[in-house]
Parts: sequence; C-alpha cells; structure tokens
Amino acid sequence: QVQLVESGGGLVQAGESLRLSCAASGSIFSIDAMGWYRRAPGKQRELVATITSGGSTKYADSVRGRFTISRDNAKNTVYLQMNSLKPEDTAVYHCNSLIMGMNYWGQGTQVTVSS
Repeated sequence: QVQLVESGGGLVQAGESLRLSCAASGSIFSIDAMGWYRRAPGKQRELVATITSGGSTKYADSVRGRFTISRDNAKNTVYLQMNSLKPEDTAVYHCNSLIMGMNYWGQGTQVTVSS
C-alpha cells in the first residue's frame, strides 16, 4: 500500500512564500512522475507543476516563474516552493505520484492567501 502525505500549507499574505512537501511511503520500488495539482472553490482541479524521475519539469502558466517543483528521490519526496503568492493561488493542493504504473493522490493541504 502506498501513501502520500502532504504538509506545509497554511494562511499567508499576498507576496509571501510557502513550501509544500509530499512524502511517499509504502511498497515503492521506483517513482515515475510526481506533481502538484490544486482545486480552488468552485473550480475544477488544475495542474500546478510536475517533475519526472529525470528532473524534467512542467508548470502551469499561472505559476511559472513563481513556483519551483523539486524532488528528493532518496526520500521519495516532492516539494513545491511557492513564492510571490497571490490570492488566486488559494486552493487545496494535492500531491500526485505515478508509482509503478499506478496513480496515487494525497489528501490535500489547504493554502490560503489573503490580500
């Protein structure tokens, strides 16, 4: 059984920073892509950023230049450094991992940015 546990969400003011972490645990031989998605109130879930096992990254246009995704393969952990946060970044952020062909999701962590 694989579990993803996120941490690092919270309430910040516009312009501040947060760092999200997501650790995968369980029967893991290798992790392919890892990523972050978010769902704002009344909106559909959207991709924020992804990173492959080789380190290739992809970002949503709305966060490019402000957010940085990284991973520590030894710790099976993915991070999302979020700088210059805006009120429109307010959402529940979910970690996603493709592990041995199976898609796994974390429970989500709330990020709230006040203006």
